[in-house]
Amino acid sequence: MNLFLHSSFQPMLLSEVKEPFDDENYFFEMKFDGMRAVVFASPKSVRIQNRHGKDVTSKFLELQKIKDLVDRPTVFDGEIVCFQDGKPNFSMLQKRILGKNEAIPVVFVCFDLLYDGKDLTRVPLEERKKILDKFRDTDCFVKTFFVVGNGKKFFRKIVSNQLEGMVAKKRDSLYFINTRSLEWVKVKYLKREWFVIGGYGYTVSKSVFSLYLGEYKDGKLIYVGKVFVSRKNELFVLLTRIERKKCSFKENNFSEEVHFVALKLWAEVEFLERGSKGGLRHPVFIRFKKALVNFD
Repeated sequence: MNLFLHSSFQPMLLSEVKEPFDDENYFFEMKFDGMRAVVFASPKSVRIQNRHGKDVTSKFLELQKIKDLVDRPTVFDGEIVCFQDGKPNFSMLQKRILGKNEAIPVVFVCFDLLYDGKDLTRVPLEERKKILDKFRDTDCFVKTFFVVGNGKKFFRKIVSNQLEGMVAKKRDSLYFINTRSLEWVKVKYLKREWFVIGGYGYTVSKSVFSLYLGEYKDGKLIYVGKVFVSRKNELFVLLTRIERKKCSFKENNFSEEVHFVALKLWAEVEFLERGSKGGLRHPVFIRFKKALVNFD
C-alpha cells in the first residue's frame, strides 16, 4: 500500500497497562503530552493529519520545514508538542491549536517511519527505527529517545521528572493502521491529591453526578475543577444531607447549577496533570473521607 497517497487513516494506537516492566524484547520511550500526528512529507510539501485523519496542516505552518529533510515521499508518525522549561506542556499546545497564541512554537517528536519511498509497515519496528535514524534533528523535528529492556528504571526517571508516562513497544512489532495494538502499551504516571468538596451537580446521565472540588490558597477556597462519581456511591446521599445555599468558593461564576455543601468532606482524585490555571486533566474519583473538624 502507498500510504503517502492514502487520503486518511488512523495511526496505530496504544493499549494500556498499570505497571512498568522489564523486557529485553521491548523499546521504552517517554510518553509525550502532545497531539498525535502523521506527517506526509515530500521535497515540495508537508501535509499533517491528526489521529482521527483530519487535516491540520494549516495550524502548524512551521512544520513545513520538514520537507527539507526528505528527498522522496515519506510518512512519519509522532506527536506535535509544545515545550516549556524542557518539558511538554499540553496547556500551551491547546492555546496554539485553538489559535489563541500562534507565537507558541511546536516541535514534531517523531517515533516511527511508515513510508520512505516504499511501504515500511511490514518491516519490524527495530528496522524502522534504524531507517528513521538517517533523518537529522532540527528545531522543529526531533526523533524520540528510547532504551531497551529496562522499563522499570526508565519509568522511575519519568516519575522523578514529573512527566506523563512511558510507552513500551515490542522490537519486532509491525505497524497496523486503524488498529489498537497489544504490542504497544502505555504506562501513565498519575498524580493523586485530596481536595475539598464544595458542591455537587446533576449530569445528563442519571448514573453519575459531579463533584465540585477546591483547595485552599491564602486562606480562600479556590475552585480547581470537577470529577464524575457514580450515583451508587454512598457519597451522593451524604452530600444531599449537608447541602446549603452558601458558596464557599472564592469565585462563584458557574455556568451550571451547583448544589453547595458544608465543607465536611474531602475527595481523593487521580489525575494526569494540572492545567495552566490549576485545573485537573483527566480526573478520576478514588474515594472520600470526612474531615476531622468542620473547616468552614
